[in-house]
Amino acid sequence: GVEEWRDGAYRRTLRLPYGHGIVALTPNPDHIACRLTLADPRDLTVAISRCRRLLDLDADPTAVDDQLRADPLLAPLVDKAPGRRVPRTVDEAEFAVRAVLGQQVSTAAARTHAARLVTAHGDPVDDPEGGLTHLFPSTEALASVDPETLAMPRTRRTTFTTLVSHLADGSLNLGVETDWAETRARLLALPGFGPWTADVIAMRALGDPDAFLPTDLGIRRAAGELGLPSTPAALTARAAAWRPWRAYAVQYLWATDDHPINFLPV
Repeated sequence: GVEEWRDGAYRRTLRLPYGHGIVALTPNPDHIACRLTLADPRDLTVAISRCRRLLDLDADPTAVDDQLRADPLLAPLVDKAPGRRVPRTVDEAEFAVRAVLGQQVSTAAARTHAARLVTAHGDPVDDPEGGLTHLFPSTEALASVDPETLAMPRTRRTTFTTLVSHLADGSLNLGVETDWAETRARLLALPGFGPWTADVIAMRALGDPDAFLPTDLGIRRAAGELGLPSTPAALTARAAAWRPWRAYAVQYLWATDDHPINFLPV
């Protein structure tokens, strides 16, 4: 109910300072078409900024690709689809919550968990042009959720409730303006947060272009198929040459997989 693919566009709801919005982003050969429906026109600038951030449109793909192409094992991936961006987010807190929901489960299971939260605790919206139904719940709403209603292991519930309480009271701030290393360390100090969760949040919510996921199963599988080291320590050592653009190398490696997430819906 928060996002969908419809008629060749990625559509989603936006929680904005003065109200809510719905955006439709349509990929074209030389640009992204952006159509916004806003409850309050004062949110226009913020909404556009968030959409640019979501699609990483302010990246420098030439600098990134020149660096990664220097590795002979990455060069064919770069040449096949140059200019890959890092998918980021329109809402840092939402992404962090969804990262926790996705720990140690399939993407389909994570989507199910998120949809249940949205239906139970999100703010309803009207979308006459599509199937969007809700804003993702605010951190304040999530902080009031009864943990016993969450269909997940008890340890994951603790991770979830700790994260949303820190987000709701302001003791944890996520976003491009934060210190990446400090925020990553604070995330790792939370129960249930390991390097994968902290680094995927650093990559997609904090905007760290050098965030790296050497323990990610998809990354290790791609590395093995390409002849790169597949153990986390050895791969991290090899990836030093990709800095400061390791988050972009992750996108090229992920894209080698045949997982449905790598293909646009029909």
